[in-house]
Amino acid sequence: MKALLERDDVGPEKPDSDGRTPLQEAAWGGHEAVVQILLARDEVNPDKPDNHGSTPLSLAAEEGHEGVVKILLRRQEVNPESLDNDGDTPLSCAAHGGSEGVVKILLAREGVNPDNPNNTGQTPLSYAARQGHAGVVKILLQREEINPNKADNSGQTPFMHASTRGYQRVIELLQPHEAATRVTP
Repeated sequence: MKALLERDDVGPEKPDSDGRTPLQEAAWGGHEAVVQILLARDEVNPDKPDNHGSTPLSLAAEEGHEGVVKILLRRQEVNPESLDNDGDTPLSCAAHGGSEGVVKILLAREGVNPDNPNNTGQTPLSYAARQGHAGVVKILLQREEINPNKADNSGQTPFMHASTRGYQRVIELLQPHEAATRVTP
């Protein structure tokens, strides 16, 4: 890799047809050593989005690559709240992917909104509930900023997403919050 980067005719920022750069591919694959080599290059943008708006951080977050996430977050240029074309943040991506470790890392960052909805109203909690990621649901429910009954644009709450798919453990975690919003006659 280092030998390739020493050549003048090799472009470490050259994207493929999806707009993905070598750094994005290395982050997505969880290749920490390659990420570090690429970040040592001045011309490599650590927060460059691809054609879908996915950054190296969001790609690593969705795949659960904690080491890569930590490396990228050390860079001042990396925005932990960057939005892709669907309005998803790296936290949303980590919740969707079920990565408890990455969710914890991102929630520890100042300025990360744990209840940020995307373009369709999906929040990190609704993603985790819809995918059956009970551990991520439990972590998110510990945050005061989380509205566990926030409905998406189609009117579905995290509880509804989990119920539709039969995720018993997620339903058990969300049930006290669901019951708190019901009006008794």
